[in-house]
Amino acid sequence: MNRLFHNSKLQDIQEKIDSGERLDFEDGIRLFQSNDLPFLGALAHQVRERLNGKRVYYSINLHLNHTNVCTAHCVFCAFARRPGEEGGYTFSLDQIRAKVTDTVERFHINEVHIVGGLNPELGMDYYTEMFHSIRKDHPHLYIKALTAVEIDDLAKRFNLSWQEVLSQFKEAGLNGLPGGGAEIFNEPLRRKICDEKTTSKDWIEIHRTAHKMGMPTNCTMLYGHIESIEDRIDHILRLRALQDETHGFQSFIPLSFNAENTPLERKGEPGGYTDLKIYAISRLLFDNVPHIKVHWTTLDLKMAQVSLSFGVDDVGGTNLNEKIMHDAGNETPIDLSEASLRSLIEQAGFEPVLVDSSYAVAAK
Repeated sequence: MNRLFHNSKLQDIQEKIDSGERLDFEDGIRLFQSNDLPFLGALAHQVRERLNGKRVYYSINLHLNHTNVCTAHCVFCAFARRPGEEGGYTFSLDQIRAKVTDTVERFHINEVHIVGGLNPELGMDYYTEMFHSIRKDHPHLYIKALTAVEIDDLAKRFNLSWQEVLSQFKEAGLNGLPGGGAEIFNEPLRRKICDEKTTSKDWIEIHRTAHKMGMPTNCTMLYGHIESIEDRIDHILRLRALQDETHGFQSFIPLSFNAENTPLERKGEPGGYTDLKIYAISRLLFDNVPHIKVHWTTLDLKMAQVSLSFGVDDVGGTNLNEKIMHDAGNETPIDLSEASLRSLIEQAGFEPVLVDSSYAVAAK
């Protein structure tokens, strides 16, 4: 590590990082209590370079939010509409097929990311036909779709096990899960912000099931609402423990709370200082997850660029047509080009590498 950065209070943690030793809960507390952001960034950057060198991964992807109709009421969500509520929508399978084909032809995407609401009108056939038609029309696309919350909702409504739901979707063409719906794992807190969602235990079990079936997934954490430092560390370490067991997580994606148009709007949003601290500490605690990804639609492109020096090695995708964060007031582009994303990476002194969520390097 560059010895221009030194913090005597965290010297023992620095020594652990230098030797590749695992950090524990108390180490996480001390890192969050520190206000020495340059030091935290330098530590995280050391780890990200050890794992991924100067490479920064990205994809050319379409965000397909097929429905915003949802039976759950989460206090942090500006996207969902109750069944029958004005503003609710659901895309037909023909509309989805046309949208994917149009985006493939115009932007040459290599991945489609599909998440939506818990719509009681949509059955298993809707999803299996969706995945099958995308796979048939565009065999090269990586299909990353449905949160554990959506999988759980379908299993309950159709009296299926999680494995049965995932097996049907895998056979239809699904490659992996995106990792949303984790929010925060502290169960009493979870009941306050998303009481009608899957429990933290079940979220973990669904991802364990997917991993055992050979389906890779991402994992996430929503921060900056009403959670504590201890809640964040507990969340990360639970994910780390599952990764020790299954090795199925490809990346960890911290999601900054976007407050506009939500019941928590008055609380405000986390600032850039908190954002960078979250990314750095996540990289330091996750010694077994290969990638830390910034979902730039929750921040902005400039902060995403800075995060590359705070442990992040994946800027996600072009995120064409993303709606969930934009409905919460985010004003980032919805049609970012590949050239712009590559330029953002290169300007920060890194090497852009085109991949999909399998992290297989794409031919250019």
